[in-house]
Amino acid sequence: MAKITNSLGIIPARFSSTRFPGKPLVDIAGKTMIQRVYEQASKSSLGKVVVATDDPRIFDNVLSFGGEVVMTSDRHLSGTDRCAEVAALPQFIDFQFVVNVQGDEPFIQPGQIDLALAPLVKNAGLPIATLAKQIDPKSNLDLTNPNLVKVVFDKQQRALYFSRWPMPFHRNLPKEKWLAMGLFYKHVGLYAFRRKVLLEVAMLPPSRLELAESLEQLRWLENGYPIGVALTEFEIISIDSPSDLELAVRHLAGGSR
Repeated sequence: MAKITNSLGIIPARFSSTRFPGKPLVDIAGKTMIQRVYEQASKSSLGKVVVATDDPRIFDNVLSFGGEVVMTSDRHLSGTDRCAEVAALPQFIDFQFVVNVQGDEPFIQPGQIDLALAPLVKNAGLPIATLAKQIDPKSNLDLTNPNLVKVVFDKQQRALYFSRWPMPFHRNLPKEKWLAMGLFYKHVGLYAFRRKVLLEVAMLPPSRLELAESLEQLRWLENGYPIGVALTEFEIISIDSPSDLELAVRHLAGGSR
């Protein structure tokens, strides 16, 4: 896919983390995690990629491998807020689209970034887009796991709701048979915004539904911002803990990048 020159990819990366401090700088087969994310994002159709951090160690690491990086406030409560600070800078004012690329997904497929961006490019009336993946009915995933965020969407593939609880609720079936119905989609936390919309949603106060589920995308829905949902077939490998890092290293040893 050709470069979309007016699109900006921002990778928010902070050093402090309750479960895994310093994870952007962990080594994965000779490269830091943030370098791997940056390199994957740079292979996409994004016109420019930049890391947004509040820590000089991450800042210096990005410079060491030739990446572009911006220092941001250490007071942000979310990656979205950090992205908005960068998108508001004068040097990025001409970018129409901004993609929030998660800094803890070192094997993200460039095509997934393109997939999230495509609905905004094709539909001038759509303010935000994200990804979802159908949950394999043959998998052993626990639909009641609150860390597995589910999404339901309409026929135009616009999100109706996101939840940590299984959706839809199959009233006439026992829970152990729900997964076999093949109607469940898990949310993939990659967001594409129109730049002006990103700046708007970053100013919104937390909403009722957001506070109930601890999902910031509900704030956007509750305030009337439609969210397009593109479907991906690729799994995302997120590094949330040291044990996840071990899985990532094994994944790499299995032949991926």
